[in-house]
Amino acid sequence: MKKFVNFKRVLDGFTSGSGASTISQGPARPDPEIPESLASSHFQLRKTARHGFPYQPTALAWDPVQKLLAVGTKNGSIRIYGQPGVDVYMRHENDVAVIQLMFLSNEGAIVSVCADDSIHLWNLRLKKPLILHTLKFNRECVTYCHVPFRSRWLYLGTERGNIHVVNIETFELSGYLINWNKAIDINQKTHPGPVVHLSDNPDDPNRLLIGYETGLLVLWDVKARSPEVRFVSSAPLRSVSWHHEGKQFMSAHTDGSISTWSIKDSDRKPTEVITPHALPVAKGNRPEPCKPILKLEWRTTKSRKCLIAFSGGLPYDKQGRRPSITVMNGKTLTVLEMDHPVIDFLSLCSTPWPWECQESHAIAVLLQSDVVVVDLLSDNYPLFDNPYSMDIHESPVTCCQYCANCHHDLIPALYQVGVKQKPQGLSRRPWPIEGGQWSAGPTYSEVILTGHADGSVKIWDASAVTLQMLCKLKTSKVFEKVKSKEQMEEDPFAIQIINLDSENRLLCIAGASCHVLLYRFSKQEITGELAAIEVCLVYELDPADLDSPESELSPSPFVSTNATSNRLHSNTSSSASTTGHQSTGSASGDTPTLRLGSDGSALLRVRSGSQKRLPGFQPDICCLLTWTNGEPPSTITSVSANIYYGLLAFGNSVGIVIVDFIQKTCILSMATPDLYGSADPYQRSSRSPKSKVQGFPFNESREEDRSRTSSPPPPPEEVNGVSLSPTADPGGKKRSDPLSQRKARLQNIRKGGLKSSQSVASSTQGDYQQFENTSFSATDKESMFSRSRSSSMSSLDKESCEAVQCLTFSETFTCKDDTSLSPSLWVGTSLGTVLVINLNIPSGTEQRIFEPVIVTPSGTIFQIKGALLDVSFLDANGALYFSRTEPWRDPNQDNKLNVPMKRMATQRSTTTTNDVTAVERQFVVITSEKETKVISLSDQQCCFRVKLTETSYVIRADVVSFGGSVCLCCFVANGHIMTFSLPSLRPLMDTDYLPLTDLRIARTFNFTAGGQAVYMCSPTEMQRITVSAAQCEILNDMLGDVYVSMEMPEAPSRGFFGNLFGSNRNMDREELFGEAACGKASKGLAKHINGPASGLDGVRFAAGSAGAEAYRTKMLLHERGEKLSDLEEKSALMMSQAENFSSATHHLVQRYKDKKWYQF
Repeated sequence: MKKFVNFKRVLDGFTSGSGASTISQGPARPDPEIPESLASSHFQLRKTARHGFPYQPTALAWDPVQKLLAVGTKNGSIRIYGQPGVDVYMRHENDVAVIQLMFLSNEGAIVSVCADDSIHLWNLRLKKPLILHTLKFNRECVTYCHVPFRSRWLYLGTERGNIHVVNIETFELSGYLINWNKAIDINQKTHPGPVVHLSDNPDDPNRLLIGYETGLLVLWDVKARSPEVRFVSSAPLRSVSWHHEGKQFMSAHTDGSISTWSIKDSDRKPTEVITPHALPVAKGNRPEPCKPILKLEWRTTKSRKCLIAFSGGLPYDKQGRRPSITVMNGKTLTVLEMDHPVIDFLSLCSTPWPWECQESHAIAVLLQSDVVVVDLLSDNYPLFDNPYSMDIHESPVTCCQYCANCHHDLIPALYQVGVKQKPQGLSRRPWPIEGGQWSAGPTYSEVILTGHADGSVKIWDASAVTLQMLCKLKTSKVFEKVKSKEQMEEDPFAIQIINLDSENRLLCIAGASCHVLLYRFSKQEITGELAAIEVCLVYELDPADLDSPESELSPSPFVSTNATSNRLHSNTSSSASTTGHQSTGSASGDTPTLRLGSDGSALLRVRSGSQKRLPGFQPDICCLLTWTNGEPPSTITSVSANIYYGLLAFGNSVGIVIVDFIQKTCILSMATPDLYGSADPYQRSSRSPKSKVQGFPFNESREEDRSRTSSPPPPPEEVNGVSLSPTADPGGKKRSDPLSQRKARLQNIRKGGLKSSQSVASSTQGDYQQFENTSFSATDKESMFSRSRSSSMSSLDKESCEAVQCLTFSETFTCKDDTSLSPSLWVGTSLGTVLVINLNIPSGTEQRIFEPVIVTPSGTIFQIKGALLDVSFLDANGALYFSRTEPWRDPNQDNKLNVPMKRMATQRSTTTTNDVTAVERQFVVITSEKETKVISLSDQQCCFRVKLTETSYVIRADVVSFGGSVCLCCFVANGHIMTFSLPSLRPLMDTDYLPLTDLRIARTFNFTAGGQAVYMCSPTEMQRITVSAAQCEILNDMLGDVYVSMEMPEAPSRGFFGNLFGSNRNMDREELFGEAACGKASKGLAKHINGPASGLDGVRFAAGSAGAEAYRTKMLLHERGEKLSDLEEKSALMMSQAENFSSATHHLVQRYKDKKWYQF
C-alpha cells in the first residue's frame, strides 16, 4: 500500500507542466497521510458483453445439431445465439458485408462469405472465436456457396457462372472446375448469369443442382463431369428447395410463381406452376405477376403433408401491405405479417439428415430490426418469447445510465412489476434455440436504464453478461396526446436525461419539451392527480445592448431579445434580467401547458383529473419550462434530486430551478448570471440605472395570486418567509405566515391549488478568471454534450450562455474555515465555475411539511478550465462521500401525506461516522472537460491538479468506487480512456480505445462502480466494457461456451428396398476433387491467408475434427457389431425353430406312413 502526502514544501517552486500526467499541488499545508491502494496493475481495458440486435443484418444460418443461430451484418460482424447467456460477437478485420453464413453441422465451425469476395473459416470451439483460414478471390466475384452435409468440400459459385471447389480443412482450391459454357446447352447463345443457387441431391450427392439468375437450372453429374438434365424456367430464378426424397424440387421466381420440377421427367417442364397470391383469373389466362419470391423452403411433415414457406410474392395492387412470410400447410395458406422488412428466414428442423423427413417445428425470421421465431406446432402460429435483448432499439435510444452495486431487493421488485407488462398471446413452448452452455457464475446487482425517443424508459437487469428487461415506463401517459407531433423535428416526449437513485428508488427524467418528471417507486396501486408546476426561466438582454459593437454576431438562441419583456417583468427594467413564474394544475382542468409561439397553442398538457397509477415507478411531480413571447426554452442539461432534502433541481443553458417535491412548490427559478449577484466576474452587459430588486421579480400571475389572497406584499428581502438576503441567518425562524395558515395551504396543495414560493440567492463573492467557454446547443439534437468553443466568439454570446452542467446535493463545508457540515447544492456551469448554495432544511416531520426550505448563497466560488462535468466528494480517508439519504420504504403505505414519518438519515460512505457534522476534513473533486482539481474544503486550497488533455476534450468523467478505493475515470473525445487515483490524481491507465466518430457514443457513455462502462455502439447495439483487471480474469468463466461436444443423431434407416434400389449416398469426394485427380487450381485465382487461429488453435480444431470422425467411426463399428450380434441370435432362433418343425414333421410322417388313404 502506497501513501501519498503533500510534497509542496519539499518541491516548492515547481510548476505544473503541459502533459496530461503532470500534477500540481496547492500551497504548503500540514495534510494527513491518505492511503491509496490502487496501482496500474489493477487496470485493464476489455470488452465484456454486447447486447441488442445486430445492426443492419444481411445473413442467417442454423446448426440443427448444436441448435445455434448465426446472424451476419453489413459491417462485417457476426452474432451467434444459443440458450440465454450464450451470445458471441465476432467481427471481420475489414468492415465488409457478410452475404452468407454456413455452419459445419456439429463441427464447431462456421463459414462466412463477405462482399469483398473473401471466404473465412471460424473456429467456434474457443471462448472467443477466431478465424482459422481465409480465401480471397482476385478474379471472380463470389455469389453463392454450399457445404454438403458432412462433407470436407465446399461448392462456390461466382458472378461469371463458374463453380469452384474448396477444401474446408486446408482452405485451398481444387482443380475441379465447372465452367458455365459446359453447363449450358450447346445451342444457347447467351450467358446464363451469376450463380444464385447450389445444392446437392439429398438422396444422391453425386448430383449437383446449379441455379442461374436467368432461370436456367442444371443437374450436374459430379463424377461424369457433365450435365445430366437442364431445366429452363420462364422467369428469373431466386430460390430453390429440394424434397427430402430427392426426386423433386421447387423453384421460386421474380414473378411470384412457384414451379415444381421432377428430375425424371423427360419433357423437362415443370409438373406444376402456382402463383399463391395471384388474383383469380379466367381459365386459360395467365395470372397477373406478383412481387418476387425471395426465398423458398419445402418441408414434409410426418403425416406426408407438404409445408411450403416463402417470403414475398404478394400482389402489386395491395398498397400498404406489410412484409410477410407465407406458410402453405397442405391446402391451408397463412400469411404472417411482419413489422419490418424480411431479410432472410430458415425453417428449424430437429434432424440434420437431408434425406430424412424434415418436419419443421418453427421458422426463424430475420427482419431488418428484429429476429422472431414462429411456432408451427401451435394453433394460429404464435411467436416465441424472445429471451434476448433485441428490442433495445424499439424506439431510438437517446440516453443511458449504468447503476452498479444496487440494493439486492431492487431487481426482484422491478421484476414483479415487469411480469405484468409482458405481451399476451405468445407460444407456451420452450425457446427452440438452446445451443451452447452457460453457467451464471459470479453475479452483481446491476441495472441499466435506457431512455428512448418515444418517451419510454426501459430498465434492464445487467447482473451477469446477459441483459434482460425488467420493466418499462412510458412518460407519455402523463401528458395528453400531441396533435402536431408530425410537424415537429423530434418527438416531444424524447428522453434526454435519466437520473436514478437506486438506494431510494427515486427516478428523475428530463424530456425534449423541457419537462422534468420525478418518479417514486411503490408496490401499491393508487389513484390520484399529478401535481404539475410551470416555470418560466429566461435570461433577457436589453435590445439596446445588442446594437453594441460587442454583439456583431447573432446572439445565442438561449438569449431572449424580445422588446416586450416588460410585460413579463413588473418589478424590474434592467437590461439583463431573469424571470421566474410558477403555476399549477387544478382539479377543474386548468392544467399547465408548454406554450408554443405567441398564439399560445399548447405543446404538452398534463392529464387532468385522477389517474390510475399501477405498481412500479409512479409520477410524483411534473415541472415544465414555458415558452416566452414565442421563444422556446433551452434544453435541460442537468437534473438531480435528493430524497432526504425533498428537493429536485434542474438546469439548462439559462439558469437553475429548485423544486420542493414534498410541498409541491418551486423555491428557486433564476438565471445563471444572477447566481453571482453583484460579484459576477463576467462583464455581460451594462445595467440599467433604474430600480431593481434582489432576486427575481414577480410577474403578473403572481400579482394576481396576491390580489386574490388580499395579503400585503412581502418585504423586498423576504418572500413567503424565505430570506433573500445573503446576510440573513439561515436558521432564522422568522415567518410571514402562522403555522395554521401553512396547514391550510398544505390542504390546498393536496387539492391541486399550489402557490408560488421562491427564494433567490443574491450576491456572491469570488475571483474572476477567464476560461474557454462551452455551450449546449438546443437546435442540434445530436449535441448532447458540451464542447470547447472558439475563443473568437463574441463576448455577448460567450457570457450570456452559461449553462448549468452539473448539480450535486451533499453535506459539505460550504465556506472557508467551517467546522461543521451543512446541506448544500453545488452548481457547475459551462464557464468552469462552481457555485455553492446553502440549503436550510426544516428539522422535524411537521416543520418539514409546512415550513419552506430556505435557499441562500454561500459566497463560495471555484474556478476551473473548461465546462464542468462532475463534482464529487471524498471524506478524510479518501473514500467516496455521498449525500444523506433514507432507507427506502413504500411512499403509499401508511403515509397519506407522502412524506417521511421519521427522518432516519444514513450516510453512504465507506467510513463509519455517527455524527456527520463532526467530520474533520473533506475534499471535493471537480472535473471539467480540460482538467481536474482536488480541493480541501476546510481551507479551500487546491491539493492536486491534473491537466486531462491539451488538444481534445473530455466527454465523460465519473468518480467511482473501485476495489475498495476510489478512482477517476475519464473518456476523452480522441478515444482515450484514462483513470487516476484519488486524491493524488496519479495516472493509472491511459488506453486508446475508441475515437469519437458518432455522437451517439457521447450521449450514452456512462461509467459506474467497479470500473465498468456502457455505451450504444450502434443504433441497435449496446457495448459493455470494464477497466478492472480482476474482472478481466474471471470474464472467461462468466461467458458461455458456443460449442458443446455431442453425438450426431442416428442416421435414418433406408430399409431393405431403399438400400437395394436407392442411390449410393457415400461418395468419395477426395478421389474426385483431390490433387491427384484434378491437379492444382490457378495460382492467381485466389489467395490463401492464415488466420490468427491457424496455429495451435488450428491444430486443436483439426484434432477435434479428427477425433470426432474417429468417434463416429467407432460408433458405426459398434452399431455394426450389435447388428451382427442380433443377426446371429435371430439365425440361431430360426435354426431352432426349423429343427422343431422338422421333428414334428418326421413324427407326423411316421404316424401315418403305414395307413391307406381310405383309413384317414
